[in-house]
Amino acid sequence: MNSMTGYGRGQYANKGIRAVVEISSVNRRQSDITVFIPSELELVESRIRDRVNECVSRGKVTVRVSLEIGERAWSGKVRFNRSLAKTYAEELSLLAKQLGLTAPLTIECVIRLPGVVAPPSATNDPEAIWPLIDKALSRALKSLAAMRAREGAHLARDLAARVRRLRQLSRQIAARAPKLPALYKEALLNRMKAAGITAVNTHDERLLKEIVLFTDRSDISEELTRLEGHFKQCDECFRSTAPVGRTLDFLAQEINREINTIGSKANDALISRAVVEFKAELERFREQVQNVE
Repeated sequence: MNSMTGYGRGQYANKGIRAVVEISSVNRRQSDITVFIPSELELVESRIRDRVNECVSRGKVTVRVSLEIGERAWSGKVRFNRSLAKTYAEELSLLAKQLGLTAPLTIECVIRLPGVVAPPSATNDPEAIWPLIDKALSRALKSLAAMRAREGAHLARDLAARVRRLRQLSRQIAARAPKLPALYKEALLNRMKAAGITAVNTHDERLLKEIVLFTDRSDISEELTRLEGHFKQCDECFRSTAPVGRTLDFLAQEINREINTIGSKANDALISRAVVEFKAELERFREQVQNVE
């Protein structure tokens, strides 16, 4: 079991150019991948998405790719965009004249402007840079997966404990259910006595028919059987190596459906109390499942 929350970072350098990839993921019902990458490398964005999709099936994933250019890459390869620098200088001089500014325009100001100093040509070639990004991405994904797995192990233990508690409550309800017809019969007799009807035959056909109808209306054996089946499926999910978040989410909905039916059928204070506790624990289970991939 993996969590949807995690962070991974990877880097790889060659010939003075370092590719750095950072990946973060948070909860999301579906897969949602956002990639931030230098504009000159946008051609490899689809490859990055494909690699992430291979490792992450659910969650909002943010990928940030950056390049760090060292002295070795810059050595002998510094280039200037002269036409752009000239345009900057002309427009800045005109703006200064219009604003009445007299400060001189220096070369230091111009070379700091975007695009004036062009990076080494290799960084503008996506195919040449892709091997660096690919290796950095692999390391980042490995780090992300390790963190999500560690968090997932904690989630699995917590969810398994909650299922055990739900099982206990289900068994309490199952143990109480067979006693309901006798309790209902006793309640009927007490009400009759309270109303002054004393000559009541406990084997009276009308009384027995009323008890049979009550027993039929309050029968929760099918719901309890389905609940146990859902619990077993949860156990299988805890042992699975595949993503199980959506499956657990669906099972939580089905468990909620069964316990609602039990609560509406069982006309008993103790069962109603157990149903309330069951639903509170189930809600905590459902909230935790939202963190599972």
